[in-house]
Amino acid sequence: MNAYVALLRAINVGGTGKLAMTDLRRLCQECAFQNVATYIQSGNVVFRSKLAEAGVKRKLGRALAGKMGRPFGVLVRTAPELLGVVNQNPFPKAAPNRVLIMFFDEPPPPDSLKTVVVPGREELALRGRELFIHFPDGIGRSKLKVPFQTIGTGRNLNTTKKLAEMVQAIAET
Repeated sequence: MNAYVALLRAINVGGTGKLAMTDLRRLCQECAFQNVATYIQSGNVVFRSKLAEAGVKRKLGRALAGKMGRPFGVLVRTAPELLGVVNQNPFPKAAPNRVLIMFFDEPPPPDSLKTVVVPGREELALRGRELFIHFPDGIGRSKLKVPFQTIGTGRNLNTTKKLAEMVQAIAET
């Protein structure tokens, strides 16, 4: 069995996609996922499954659409992948709550950041299927527009580290 983290897009953010984490856990258990645990109220869930990543994504996506009445983005990473994301942080001296990681299904094209206008002191770095963004002045003050942010979902480094710990713990059970 593989250990996974699923990052749901647009759950409990800005008044859209209201889903209690107890309902998310139950939904995952109904998908036959095991050792299910959620973290904070923004659609983060770790679990074990016999399915491959694509199967997990498909099954959870269908279950969410059935429950919520519309599709939601589901991004999936294995325990080693998420640990790798944490370890490849290109901004190790930045405060973890000021580093946002955008997760995507597929790696954005390597030249996709060439047209991004950085309005402040923000720094961006692509690493595979993730885009790291350092917001030295805070995300709430930033005017940065990332053109492909609508196809991914973001988590700050603190949340990502916690999820990596959680998924690693169930991977070892």
